[in-house]
Amino acid sequence: MSLHALSTTIDPTITEYPSAVPISAPHTQPVLRPPRVGDAAQIWRIAKDSRVLDTNSSYAYLLWCRDFASTSVVAEVGGRVVGFVIGYLRPEAPETLFVWQVAVEREQQGRGLGAALLNTLLDTVAAAGVSALETTIAPDNPASVAMFTSVARRRAARMTKQPLFDPELFPDSHAAEDLYLIAPTARKQEDRR
Repeated sequence: MSLHALSTTIDPTITEYPSAVPISAPHTQPVLRPPRVGDAAQIWRIAKDSRVLDTNSSYAYLLWCRDFASTSVVAEVGGRVVGFVIGYLRPEAPETLFVWQVAVEREQQGRGLGAALLNTLLDTVAAAGVSALETTIAPDNPASVAMFTSVARRRAARMTKQPLFDPELFPDSHAAEDLYLIAPTARKQEDRR
């Protein structure tokens, strides 16, 4: 399956996805939807404010919203993006979604929004034959490990970890990145309720 096949399988006119997981929040329920180019500045700001993610250039987020909208999801509250997950299909393994970044504004954290974004994205790409999720996580990021573990558990999937990039491979003082694989990611129809 190619990236082109995915974009024809996922309807680009979809403006909102149903939340895959109830999000407990006393505030307005977030709208989960594919990103638009106009969301890139807010996504960049959330990544920068996280102080955990590598902040890519603002240009990279513009391209991401244009070229990888079918493998990404944003959460919007009151017309403002408050969280996102961006990913792509691995060219060598098109049944695998690689999740590049997930972030949620501090005020929205602790409500299950990150996991809801991931589950929504996995449910969306499953129709295109995606059955595995890969991501990398630095060893000093237990919050991300916990979030991906909860997604694997909810989907009754196995999660494995192995070293991927050692610090010596980076030209700066970047920490190691471990590769996490969650598979199979498809859920039975009755589990989507």
